[in-house]
Amino acid sequence: MDITHAEGGYIVETPQVAFTYKTEDKIRDFEKYKKEGDLSLDWNDTQNFIGNYIVHAYGNNNDLPSILKDIVQRNYIAPGLLRKKTQLLWGSGPSLYKEEIVDGMKKRIWQDDAEITSWLQSFGHEELLLQLCEDYQYIQGCMVKFELKKSSRLGTNFIKKLEHIQPDKGRLASLKNSTARKPTHVITNDWSFSSVGSITDYKVYSLFDFAYPFAKPNSVLYSNLYSFCSDYYSVPEIYGSLEWLNRSTAVPLIFKAMSKNSINLKFHITSPQIYWDNKRAEMKSNCTTIGKEYKESMLLEFQNKFLTKIADVLSGDENSGKYLHTTNSLYIDGHNIMEMGWKVEVIDQKVKDFVSSQIQISQRADYALSAGIGLNPALGGVSDSGKANGGSEQYYALINFLNTGVDIPEFITCKPFNYAIQANWPSKGLKLGFHHNIPEKQENISPDQRMKNDQQS
Repeated sequence: MDITHAEGGYIVETPQVAFTYKTEDKIRDFEKYKKEGDLSLDWNDTQNFIGNYIVHAYGNNNDLPSILKDIVQRNYIAPGLLRKKTQLLWGSGPSLYKEEIVDGMKKRIWQDDAEITSWLQSFGHEELLLQLCEDYQYIQGCMVKFELKKSSRLGTNFIKKLEHIQPDKGRLASLKNSTARKPTHVITNDWSFSSVGSITDYKVYSLFDFAYPFAKPNSVLYSNLYSFCSDYYSVPEIYGSLEWLNRSTAVPLIFKAMSKNSINLKFHITSPQIYWDNKRAEMKSNCTTIGKEYKESMLLEFQNKFLTKIADVLSGDENSGKYLHTTNSLYIDGHNIMEMGWKVEVIDQKVKDFVSSQIQISQRADYALSAGIGLNPALGGVSDSGKANGGSEQYYALINFLNTGVDIPEFITCKPFNYAIQANWPSKGLKLGFHHNIPEKQENISPDQRMKNDQQS
């Protein structure tokens, strides 16, 4: 048994029971990024200067990609939802195709081209494309560096390879004396300035110009989805859901703190102060009688022993036949009659109500997050029951996604490849896109060809 003396009271703990406690609220800071202006949308006119360039900030503190990474990846569901969108966009992988009009409908005719395929594989196009897809899901944009073959300097124009630039490293920029409204350059740097070299080791590239693809040995394309009234960068789809994302992240941490730090108290005992005052006076009198100095620790020792006896009575099933006897007395204070005595009250902590309310908040946050990300709950596995959605619901959600959720992300992420293919092989008319196998409903497939469910019911 542990008995701890605190200011104005005690905490008494046994394996079976605890009572008389104090609590202290410590507000957990789940919104450390919600400082004044940090997550506002007023970054169009925010500018930084480095060398001879004006750097157009991405976020008020020029760190929006890093903030999104930190907030999203701390969440238990958001990274999976975004990765699911990448998987759905990817389908069966990238392939070359030609577009043709067949019976008034635009059709893709998938092609094999050894020359272009060899070029794509020379710089790991699939890994690069996966990186661009991930960037797009987070911030609806991506940056790619174009590197020309050295022979281009001698007149043989050819784009040798493409390279990925991480969103937290690349920023749009303009020359200080430029009168152009649009950016003309991209600067790569460690924008956290965590090292001394960040001030001097930055690299500057001209923006890629499709009309003159071979004008610069190295250039960078910023391919993005335009956001309403945003001059330079895309506003991430998930931006408006960040508060819900924080709520979703907070719930598991609240449960963790509750399990680790809470004291599950069963009884609250209230004692009359006059009882302890009388006991103090009695002990002082006894000390005077025997010629001993009274110390306040004597009363504390008596309190510990007294509370130990009460804890023994209240603790455990083996004490079911015991009882605690107390008496009340009336104290007249002027015209008021006050009742004084010991009280033992059972504490209803309402843990079930608290847990249920937090789960409801978490479920609502998950739905809001799924909507903000733009993924149907049936595809993201977000359901109120925690079970997978029905096959028919998943089927129609997938068909809807393939009809409406693929074309624009594909256009943005494949644009660097298609610009390079068009520049290197202008007469071939080929493009790179994602191939998808359209699933059929199981009821339209012969029984022997349907997917088998090997799980035991």
